[in-house]
Amino acid sequence: MSVAELEAFFRKAFPDVAEEQHARIDAIEPGRVRLTLPKAALALRPGGIVSGPTQMGLADRAAYAVILAHIGPVAMAVTSNLNFSFLRAVEAKAVHADAVLLKLGRRLATVDVRLWQDSEAVVLAQASVTYAIPA
Repeated sequence: MSVAELEAFFRKAFPDVAEEQHARIDAIEPGRVRLTLPKAALALRPGGIVSGPTQMGLADRAAYAVILAHIGPVAMAVTSNLNFSFLRAVEAKAVHADAVLLKLGRRLATVDVRLWQDSEAVVLAQASVTYAIPA
């Protein structure tokens, strides 16, 4: 799927999410997707840092995006496992997610997702996400 096709799919699949709350798809490459969650979409916790559920949601969306970019618009592909490591505080500004497809099987797909802000080299959080793909 192209960036435009994937963004249209997400808007249709999640109609209750306001436009400014959607993560922007910056790039799709073979085996990779990069998303950016804008500052307007961030839910903050005390101390002004991005909440854990917001970070996990971005990682899950990035994993879903990289899988769909490779298999097409399969709405019922669902998260079956998400392991998440919070490595550093995430500041109240745009957050990037790089998703790398580790394995794409007939029934399961495994994705590595890394969140960052100012530099790709400084990973703020890392997730290993597995999706179940329907027959």
